[in-house]
Amino acid sequence: MAYEFILVERHDAVEVITLNRPEKLNALSFGLVSELDQALSQSEQDDTVKAVVLTGAGERAFSAGADIHEMAGLSSEDLAQRQSFRSEATWHVAAFAKPLLGAINGLAYGGAALLASSLDLRVGCERSEFRFLAASYGRVNSTWSLPLLVGLPTAKELLYTGRVVGAEEALRIGLLNQLVPAAQLLETTVEMPQMIAKNDARMVQGIKRLLHEEIGMGWRERFATEEDARGSWLAAGHPREGFRDFLSRKPAAGG
Repeated sequence: MAYEFILVERHDAVEVITLNRPEKLNALSFGLVSELDQALSQSEQDDTVKAVVLTGAGERAFSAGADIHEMAGLSSEDLAQRQSFRSEATWHVAAFAKPLLGAINGLAYGGAALLASSLDLRVGCERSEFRFLAASYGRVNSTWSLPLLVGLPTAKELLYTGRVVGAEEALRIGLLNQLVPAAQLLETTVEMPQMIAKNDARMVQGIKRLLHEEIGMGWRERFATEEDARGSWLAAGHPREGFRDFLSRKPAAGG
């Protein structure tokens, strides 16, 4: 499918989606968000895609956040309608069935900080910056996503102040999983889902579902939820199947 505002590429079993409005710092226009939502839906339905990476075009920005100029030109009715769709698209990112990673190639401000905090994993570089700006322009977001990454006290600080979080701090507080040189960012980020793709896709997706569904549960309830899954929708096959490669190896000499 041809897109206007995103690029879609394949790296073996990993799909890379690039937010492609570099002249606007990859601002999240309605058209871009719509295309991203469509691309993610297609990736979910394609069994050959095991994981997806999001990144931004250019060297300055992952995304500058919502397209404010576009929003300012809308009527209140149109704005409400589009906001409803944006909410659905945001949840689609958060609840995406497969591993969804971010190569944070530059600034991620406002709605893009929310987008980044909704991903499973984030790899950054020296250009990575985050700002959770909603309170500064009379809005609210990320209260449900950010505390899961950085903890409640730090989330309060970042959401209340809207200050810049640089790459080193982002790594230290959990906003980034890895920090690598910019020249190695995409290659390094793609390597991680390629490792993931070697595992049982049903189990990887099941682990993600369990982790998300167990948010807010007590410890014992989380244990019970996993046990229930193991006995039903995540039931494993016989060990002869799962450990086939291991069992096919010749015993070590003298063993």
